Amino acid sequence: MIQVNNITKVYGKEKTVAVDHVSFSVKEGELFGLIGPDGAGKTSIFRMLTTLLLPDGGSATVNGFDVVKDFRKIRNSVGYMPGKFSLYQDLTIEENINFFATVFNTTVDENYHLIKDIYIQIEPFKKRRAGKLSGGMKQKLALCCALIHKPTVLFLDEPTTGVDPVSRKEFWEMLKRLKAQNITIVVSTPYMDEATLCDRIALIQEGVILSIDTPAAITASYPHELFAVKGDKMSSLLTALNSFSKIKTAYAFGEFAHAAFYAHAISAQEMRDYLKSKSIEMEAYQKIDASIEDCFIGFLKN
Repeated sequence: MIQVNNITKVYGKEKTVAVDHVSFSVKEGELFGLIGPDGAGKTSIFRMLTTLLLPDGGSATVNGFDVVKDFRKIRNSVGYMPGKFSLYQDLTIEENINFFATVFNTTVDENYHLIKDIYIQIEPFKKRRAGKLSGGMKQKLALCCALIHKPTVLFLDEPTTGVDPVSRKEFWEMLKRLKAQNITIVVSTPYMDEATLCDRIALIQEGVILSIDTPAAITASYPHELFAVKGDKMSSLLTALNSFSKIKTAYAFGEFAHAAFYAHAISAQEMRDYLKSKSIEMEAYQKIDASIEDCFIGFLKN
């Protein structure tokens, strides 16, 4: 459904590279995630694939249509939900949905089955202006508007940023139901925990793809023994761990420090003795499986 080949985007007189020869493909009916922090290039990729930006190099197709030559055909066949809420603030929920249906020469009734599960959650407030909605309700309204013309591919740019945890969970449940209807979904997010909800993911940083695979395959390929360490002084603990010759890298992860060893890890007693020599009392030391976030940090440290 989507094929991206060495696509590049450069901004300004300074020639700042936002997207650096990125390549990936998305299969029909797949839920594909672009995972990375702010400034990684996710939005630029989305805007090029939805024909809102021209690439400065490379090529890409969506539904078999070229993003430069066939932009009108792409715009009629995809749905796009930008990161920033961009619907008409002074129109009601009902008016926004009807407007977007009219733009695409369809009606709400014709494609109501696509938005029904989402719309019934906001229908009691259908006369309320969009500008007066909560973050979660704005999110649902934007998704309805992106779906109302029955797109084959749905692009969602950081759809859960700034949304409460309950709404985030509800949103991903909605995406599962849409995927079951064979809609191809490409979603970007800075939240590493959401990566595991995708079929495949691309980890991206500073416009460069670090890895593309299933979440399980990426975590399974983590090459180091990883331990969670807890001490009474986090800043001192990190300094001590990063100065230890057997540890490749250590970083804060909640109340723990995660330490990746070059080869085999040392025993708990050896770690306790080492930290005690640095005036740090060890409170916990246990081997753990790598998360997507651990893998992402690992790629950055290579």
